[in-house]
Amino acid sequence: MSIEIRHAEAEVNGVRLHYAAAGAGPLVMFVHGFPEFWYEWRHQLADFGRDHLAVAPDMRGYNLSSRPADLSAYAVPTLVEDIRALAEHLGHRRFTLVAHDWGGAVAWAFAIAHPAYLEKLVIINAPHPGVFARELKENPAQQKASSYMVMFRSPQAEQILSANNYAALVGAVLGQGLKTGAFTEEDKKAYIDAWSQPGALTGGLNYYRAARIGPPAEGEKEATSLATTFPSLNVKVPTLVIWGEKDMALLTGNLEGLDKYVPNLTVKRIADGTHWVIHEKPEIVNGYIREFIAGQ
Repeated sequence: MSIEIRHAEAEVNGVRLHYAAAGAGPLVMFVHGFPEFWYEWRHQLADFGRDHLAVAPDMRGYNLSSRPADLSAYAVPTLVEDIRALAEHLGHRRFTLVAHDWGGAVAWAFAIAHPAYLEKLVIINAPHPGVFARELKENPAQQKASSYMVMFRSPQAEQILSANNYAALVGAVLGQGLKTGAFTEEDKKAYIDAWSQPGALTGGLNYYRAARIGPPAEGEKEATSLATTFPSLNVKVPTLVIWGEKDMALLTGNLEGLDKYVPNLTVKRIADGTHWVIHEKPEIVNGYIREFIAGQ
């Protein structure tokens, strides 16, 4: 039986958020990263929509959601509030939050700020702010792997990433998957359509710019860190971290010492998964999430 994916909009926290939804029941919210949109979670909506209300928003700045012009509108506490307000709009004060990449950064922050809202937290290839701060400061391999963030924060980023019909983004996100069958040409068109929404590429890049995340640019003294945003970095929510170990941008050092911040932690490593493991191994990812949600 195929699950129908519905589309709707919510006016929350001063913006309009478009979201895709499937099914009914307990809420599981899926939050995408850069440079994706709700479509990242199409396989999860189809699966979890069988017995949950599965919801995947376009985060502010992306695709069909509002794209505020002011850089301050992309501060992490504001992004956290978007998620809280959308959950309440949907009628839920307790839910499971699943997130990847930048969505994961926001989800870590959400769990730190609003633990009472979360039944469980699932993070996929997104570093905890405290661990990432350490890795950026002490690990030369992670410093090198994160060097792209300097370009993403630059004024030239839009021009570089949109050149030749978004060739750099197509190559990064879909390149390998188009060869293996994880992505189709129809998927590629959907991504290019989303990136082509007026201002959408800037909206996504503004997450990096507002947080000033990543290694220092030339002339800056040290790496900036989301870790300084929070009074505490402890996560009191049962947490599953799924990690594709072949991630070239976020290295496995981001798993070391994580239990210091997250006492109730389960880690599932996928040895042959990359940063895009959600697309490469949807059945495995979904299985891990289901097992975690079902556990006590």
